[in-house]
Amino acid sequence: MLLKDYDLEIFKSKCQADTKGVHCFAHLHQDVSEALPYLNTALGGFEYLKDPPAVTFRAQGKLITVHGNKIAVNALKDEAEAKKIIEWLKNEINDAWKKKDTIEPCYTGMPRPGIIEILKLLPKTNCRECGQPTCMVFATQVAQGAKSAEDCKPMEDEQKNKLDTYMIQFNLDD
Repeated sequence: MLLKDYDLEIFKSKCQADTKGVHCFAHLHQDVSEALPYLNTALGGFEYLKDPPAVTFRAQGKLITVHGNKIAVNALKDEAEAKKIIEWLKNEINDAWKKKDTIEPCYTGMPRPGIIEILKLLPKTNCRECGQPTCMVFATQVAQGAKSAEDCKPMEDEQKNKLDTYMIQFNLDD
């Protein structure tokens, strides 16, 4: 077992103090840097940094970044959810490390959707029916996997199909 212990730090966003959710850091007692390329393969990280090593991915509806000595998770409901996700991730790290002889390590991130490419597929009305101030903001949220074609009311079915077809290659579903 590579990762045995960690200390959990729960905090509210300083930028958005009025939000209900919390964020967390799990300060790891063991360095998991060597396991990160295997975890990247196992969980399909969309961003991988070599120096210092870190992998970022979406899982369980959250954005999670694993560094050698720390895990960061954003937009959690509460401390109980933080503990659940960190424990799940601890098991994933240990499992990837245990199976490292059968996993091809990956030192690169996955391709990401282009915001401009998404914007080209939108009606560009800035109508705000999606709840966003502009189509550019909406396109950014689509690229992050937070919104989909269905959230754009003025979009015609043909446009929605084109956007869905474009986005499916990035597999942003949880």
